[in-house]
Amino acid sequence: MRSLGPWLQRPASIVSVLAVLFIALPLLSRYSLGWSHPFGYLSDLAIGSLLLLLSLRRRLLLGIPLTLLWVVLNLGTVELVSAVGRMPEPADLHYLTDAQFLSHSTQGGGLTHPWLAGASILAALAFFVLLLVRGSRQRKPSVAWLLAPLGLLAAHAVYQYRSPSEADQWVQFNLPHKWLAEGLSLARLGVDDWMSRGQPNSPPDVTGLTRLDMDGTPLLAEPGRARNVLIITLEGIPGAYISASRQAIGSSYQDDLMPRLSAWAERGMLTTDYVLHAHQTIRGLYAMLCGDYDKLGSGTPKGIELLGNAERSSQCLPAQLRENGFSTHFLQGAGLRFMAKDQIMPRMGFDKTLGRDWFRNTPYLDFAWGMDDKSYFEGALTYVDSLRKSKAPWMLTLLTVGTHQPYSAPADYLERHASAKQAAIAYLDDAVGDFLDGLQKRGVLDDTLVVVTSDESHGIENVRLASAWGFNLMLAPEQPQLPARKSGVYGHIDLTASILDYLSLPIPADIAGRSMLRDYSHGREIISYTNGLLREHDGKGTLTECNFQQVCRRYASPGFIAEHADYLGRLSGKPARQVSLRAELLDRSLTDGQGNQVLQFASNERIRLSQNPSDDWADNLIGAQYLELPKGTQTRVTLKINALNMSEAGATLRLKTKEFDRDVLINMPEIPRLKKGQPVEVSFAFDNLDTRKAFSFHLIGEGKGSIEITDFSVETRPIESEMVAVQADEETEELTR
Repeated sequence: MRSLGPWLQRPASIVSVLAVLFIALPLLSRYSLGWSHPFGYLSDLAIGSLLLLLSLRRRLLLGIPLTLLWVVLNLGTVELVSAVGRMPEPADLHYLTDAQFLSHSTQGGGLTHPWLAGASILAALAFFVLLLVRGSRQRKPSVAWLLAPLGLLAAHAVYQYRSPSEADQWVQFNLPHKWLAEGLSLARLGVDDWMSRGQPNSPPDVTGLTRLDMDGTPLLAEPGRARNVLIITLEGIPGAYISASRQAIGSSYQDDLMPRLSAWAERGMLTTDYVLHAHQTIRGLYAMLCGDYDKLGSGTPKGIELLGNAERSSQCLPAQLRENGFSTHFLQGAGLRFMAKDQIMPRMGFDKTLGRDWFRNTPYLDFAWGMDDKSYFEGALTYVDSLRKSKAPWMLTLLTVGTHQPYSAPADYLERHASAKQAAIAYLDDAVGDFLDGLQKRGVLDDTLVVVTSDESHGIENVRLASAWGFNLMLAPEQPQLPARKSGVYGHIDLTASILDYLSLPIPADIAGRSMLRDYSHGREIISYTNGLLREHDGKGTLTECNFQQVCRRYASPGFIAEHADYLGRLSGKPARQVSLRAELLDRSLTDGQGNQVLQFASNERIRLSQNPSDDWADNLIGAQYLELPKGTQTRVTLKINALNMSEAGATLRLKTKEFDRDVLINMPEIPRLKKGQPVEVSFAFDNLDTRKAFSFHLIGEGKGSIEITDFSVETRPIESEMVAVQADEETEELTR
């Protein structure tokens, strides 16, 4: 300590430590994480210098809390971006200090960047020690110094306005700056709304986004010859991995990760300007199989809302094909309960919905999510063989899982590629290539319409619109009559209409979109929400993109997916507001818009318990994930479980709740120990004083035996109407007495 004594007494020592914590470490971590961007460095300098000056002026009052908060926010941002590709929101503050939040995965894999955590904590501790040694009696910087960080913030805003960037949010902003910019934007919108009071406020027009457009010229003179339909859905694959798609837009991305699928794309009709409308598998499946946009945000997936809407579900593609004599089948490599696909897919019209438990072939890899891609497609090929023995036409939808984080690939693939992600993609490419070869050898392509696409895009860093860039490859018996490259803008919303059009079957009125089996002389409106950006193309050469600040920018772009687009300027005022209002209106296609929501997740199926559950997701017994519970509502949960086959010791059941994949505490009773012959029933309610987003229930069972869940209802209503309902129940009970 003697050697440190003189340094501790230097006036510049506190400034040096704070400069390291607030400025040097953020700049260094930005560079090391690959988030280098002029806007990002400017943001770090502006916010870092502002916090440094505030801490020096009020060391005890502001310095300590700002230091602690800065460490938590920085680590929280790095870990959450690494885990799920988003920045924290203000609603995350109440659990940003949770150790689970600061881990790489829900399995508690530890900090992704421990060096940053260590350096930040050491700098904070050094500041605290200096305060103890030197106290707060030191010359304070003049208020005039605050002009420097304020000037940097102004420069950031000006440059963003004049030369906007399409880079990720965390590349352009640090977290406090993002929240500050978002707050100012919301305040500006509030002022605009206040000033526009009394003016006519008609709802936005969404007919261009929701209409069924069959006005194009058919590519085929007669109905398609294929009697069967096979849809192959590849987990998370963007269109950039297909060579012809890259060539179509002159993409600078040149990594050839899927050469075999790219070769197959030369043999069919490839739609290259193909839009994915959202993230998450269940949202992609809903859009492509039901001809409707899923939520353009983080609200409850429409697939879950479909559980309470029998009329709309009857219009989905599987239901329509079943009505016309097809047997309909859904087969995925993972378990079915996640995201309630065990209930959603049958609701869409699938006669058989099968998951990991169906497969009897031995997997080549031990993968937490389910079957690795090679073993999955080998099993799928035997399933196709069994379908071909039937006289009835069939529809089969396949969904892979190996290219989902944390990615699945054998050792030899891992050795040949730079990352586990690239190895998993190459493994999938060989697996789907073998599968398509197998279909051709069996003659399946002669009587089956085969569609290869992806549920969502896991994105590619520094590739424009990669998170919304999909692909659609059609292999039809009439291939000589079809173009190799389908021109025009299409997306998942068009798949249902396209397949029904190919088969010359009636298309329900509520189905939206165009047919990829037609040529159109005019453009079309289409919308997408990925990576936190709402993008809308007007069909007339203009793409509008709105970010988290509620700032909308216009680009000249003939199509949707493009390598470059010319910046036309900002969109402000009512026209900018209309973009988000149209998205909100589209989100309510299956609900009443009043906050009323009644969902049932019980499937009454036999569920075998795990004796050693270790994963909140893989071991979850219920599929109630990624719900949105609106502000000012109350949610009532009712759970009823029977023991079908239980050991003497019984089973322990735990119900956990999460928001954005992280634990959040809800006041609920403990579930009694489940024993044979003693059904368990639990009911509780909780208020949603603020909107709960990406809210999930996780029911974990530990024991030997099997159970049946007869009721798992989640009913959400406005608090006022809920109070009225409770009072009515009490009055009825009193009268009964």
